[in-house]
Amino acid sequence: MDLLPYDVVEHILERLDVKSLLKFKFVSKQWKSTIQCRAFQERQLMHRRQSGNPDVLLVSVYDESYLIGTVLEAMRTLVVGSSVSVRILTPWEKTLYKVCQSSCDGLICLYNDYPKNIVVNPTTRWHRTFPRSTYQRLTSHGDSWAKLGFGKDKINGTYKPVWLYSSAELGGLNDDNNNDDNIINNNNTSTICEVFDFTTKAWRYVVPASPYPILPYQDPVYVDGSLHWLTAGETTNVLSFDLHTETFQVMSKAPFLHHHDHSSRDLVMCNLDDRLCVSEKMWPNQVIWSLDSDHKTWKEIYSIDLNITSFWFGKHRFALTPLAVVDKDKLLFCEPKSGDQLLTHDPKTKSYELAYISFYRTTAYPLCYFQSLLSIL
Repeated sequence: MDLLPYDVVEHILERLDVKSLLKFKFVSKQWKSTIQCRAFQERQLMHRRQSGNPDVLLVSVYDESYLIGTVLEAMRTLVVGSSVSVRILTPWEKTLYKVCQSSCDGLICLYNDYPKNIVVNPTTRWHRTFPRSTYQRLTSHGDSWAKLGFGKDKINGTYKPVWLYSSAELGGLNDDNNNDDNIINNNNTSTICEVFDFTTKAWRYVVPASPYPILPYQDPVYVDGSLHWLTAGETTNVLSFDLHTETFQVMSKAPFLHHHDHSSRDLVMCNLDDRLCVSEKMWPNQVIWSLDSDHKTWKEIYSIDLNITSFWFGKHRFALTPLAVVDKDKLLFCEPKSGDQLLTHDPKTKSYELAYISFYRTTAYPLCYFQSLLSIL
């Protein structure tokens, strides 16, 4: 390697996996400086995304085997196509955290009612905590239906956790230590939006927030610099929040979606190959549509036969969770909040295969991510 020009060495290093690069930091001061360089880390992630499938992460894993008893693991990674999985040890073992459905640059965001939320890189084990929002403090002892979003301002390169929730949800709640009564009680919009700033280490409100109410119990989805929700009402639309300008707009009407009176449990948004996708469960199928952001049109890309998948999952109460596209065009999916079985669907052959099965019955929050060296500065 000493005989090669150093720019060639960098090109070689960019194509290596994270675990190898963490070891190679100790080869020389120059290699360490290169591997810790932000620009290098971004190029390495780009190559990783182009060259292979994402990894699957299971968050807050419960082992329900009667032989072993209930054991909670913070995180576990698994290899699609086998029964191999590896536990990731963390400082917050045996603590139940929820996870933002969208990973971003290999980072994931954990949250719950605890005093601290966590952004973590499951590959390098780097993590950083940040405080609860007003919404978390006021709903910590009650039922809440909003879920945290996490994404990246592509212009400034900053990462942002975001809450979007109904102002009516906080209408009857009080907090003696809260100084945000004017925002909560005098808000003329139908929603309240909070954004965390890692520079100032504080939450702040976005005003005006979205004028559109959103469906409950849905995971915000990050795609290309924006977070997305589905709106409530007679017509279902895609609501977009630009993480740079911090403005809301109705991105696209979704005319193929039927009106759901009670909740969004039969509707799922996801990010598949950096495309915003919406899926609707209408027995006996669950259809997945992809948005062409340039032409604002939708295209059907997958249709899951629920009669077939019920052989593995049993009766489907809610919509299945699409996780990723693997092996170029196969859909990887699972039951919501379940990590014991993953299936793949080949749209060409219309076949289904078991991609992963746990030796024990487990529940978890599954999501996909690409290994990276990145952290939040």
